[in-house]
Amino acid sequence: MKLATEPMTLNGTVSFSHRQYLVLAVPLIISGISTPILGAVDTAVIGRIPDPASIGGVAVGAVIFNTMYWLLGFLRVSTSGFTAQAEGANNQREMVLSFLRPMILAILFGLFFIILQGPILTMALSLIGGSEAVSSFASTYFSIRIWGAPFILLSYVIIGWLIGMGKVRLALATQIWMNVLNIILDLVFVFGLGMGVKGVAYATLIAEVSAVVLGALLLYLTNREKLASIKLSMLLETEPILKMMKVNRDLFLRTVCLLTMTVTFTSIGASMGEVTLAANAILLQIHYIIAYLFGGFANASSILVGRAIGGENLFLYKRALTLSAQWGLASAILLSLIVLIFGDSIIALFTTIPDVKSMSEDFLVWMLVFPIVGFWGLQLEGIFSGATEAKSIRDSIALALIVFLITLWLFVPLYQNHGLWLAFVTFSFSRSFFLSLFVPKLTGQKFY
Repeated sequence: MKLATEPMTLNGTVSFSHRQYLVLAVPLIISGISTPILGAVDTAVIGRIPDPASIGGVAVGAVIFNTMYWLLGFLRVSTSGFTAQAEGANNQREMVLSFLRPMILAILFGLFFIILQGPILTMALSLIGGSEAVSSFASTYFSIRIWGAPFILLSYVIIGWLIGMGKVRLALATQIWMNVLNIILDLVFVFGLGMGVKGVAYATLIAEVSAVVLGALLLYLTNREKLASIKLSMLLETEPILKMMKVNRDLFLRTVCLLTMTVTFTSIGASMGEVTLAANAILLQIHYIIAYLFGGFANASSILVGRAIGGENLFLYKRALTLSAQWGLASAILLSLIVLIFGDSIIALFTTIPDVKSMSEDFLVWMLVFPIVGFWGLQLEGIFSGATEAKSIRDSIALALIVFLITLWLFVPLYQNHGLWLAFVTFSFSRSFFLSLFVPKLTGQKFY
């Protein structure tokens, strides 16, 4: 037995209530939905311009950035997990090192993306496809936003560290600033100055960079003494670096599988025409918002699990699993009802183009199904991330990808875009199912 199972929580009490969980989760939910809101605002603003190619161009550009940044999403996830475990063990030095190590990686990868922006854009457009007009708008959008790559990747580390430390209000402050500024600049650049796709790209770039500057300043001011105590030799310790790289490797491969699914989905949709591409882009934005809402609960559970493992607290670990399941299911039901009742109005926020709006409404039923079949997989990824056990996440996503490709092969020829969305929902269910099979093994490894 690895630990005593005295049921102590973060506050030294014998229970961790639903209210305490929500106090932790709600700011994380608000912070989390900032990521898809950036793309959603861009899509909604461009959707006011009567040109489906503009929507498609921004959508394709957003997919390219999602692909690039999601590949490096392990920077946030692993930073959060390692930091929460260090905080749970009350290891002050490791708390700071859990930020500095991935910070170096973030800056290097960001510069790498800028240097190779030409080949990245060419390869991405050849894979995704789309009309000449869509590709032109996507190129414009990409060539502007790419300069924010080091900043957005650094923001992953900052947000991951703040979440791992439980400093959710600071994380929330930077995200609120980014979104408010992005919305204001979108409106000014597109409607005030008539800059079109260039306007939404510049607005997002400026908002991303300013949020990172704000986050870095807040982090430095609140941790000045701890940062000053760190020496280069501490950063170069072999064992923690190897552990970080192993977790990041598995999370990277997980993301490769996830993005293979996303790019395949977008590419097949693009082959069905500009209107279908634009409609699917709007539904994907709705999906991202739903997924990131669940991500807030997953991040809360990740903090609890990380601290439970760092502090060898079996009670808190089991409580995190229970709260994740309960609030995930309740949220899934609520979100499906919201889509059912207000779905047409939500779509109307994204576009005024009749053909795109009508097609989006025709396929909205899949957004009713997604929360129910997908919530548990998203919640469990938070559990496994907090435990820094990424191998199971990697394996479950790989299995789900196989199921997705088989479903595509069977049903897209028969049902076209409905077959495409069926494969998407099947993928979401599969990741939930397969990852749940690894939970007993995780519990045994960490606590028995």
